[in-house]
Amino acid sequence: MSISMYRLTVPMFQRGIASLKTYLDKAEAYAEEKKIDPTILVNARLAPDMLPLSGQYQRASDSAKFALARLTATDAPKFEDNEATIADLRERMAKTEGYLASFTAEALDGSDAKEITVPGRNGSVVPGIEYVALFALPNFYFHVTTAHAILRNQGAPVGKRDFLGNF
Repeated sequence: MSISMYRLTVPMFQRGIASLKTYLDKAEAYAEEKKIDPTILVNARLAPDMLPLSGQYQRASDSAKFALARLTATDAPKFEDNEATIADLRERMAKTEGYLASFTAEALDGSDAKEITVPGRNGSVVPGIEYVALFALPNFYFHVTTAHAILRNQGAPVGKRDFLGNF
């Protein structure tokens, strides 16, 4: 039995975005409980040379939207990457969700064999299925995981169940 490219991408990205939204709820509640400025969390990072929480959200969003755009040879919406608050990040997740919801299974039919140029890989070209399995999903989940780790490192009560979400 094979899995469709739609099932391999859209629901996976939607699930990760749902986890990111849960993290925002928990981050906001944690900031309120501890009486800290929520922008401290938005700007927190694991290491000086890593992106802050806001950057992790931006890259997760970009990873999802650009993967689907590449697979369907369409243009992804452009976001400004200027999110500075939890509300801004919520808005970005909502826009990303709307974009993901616009895809049908038919739109991704045949994209498993479509030749995709992997960004940042010196022009490497791979079939769509390899692009998704070896680059798009790992890249997306790297940023979701890093957002999780930043919040956990800051003391916010996010855990494995928040990462896994509901299924």
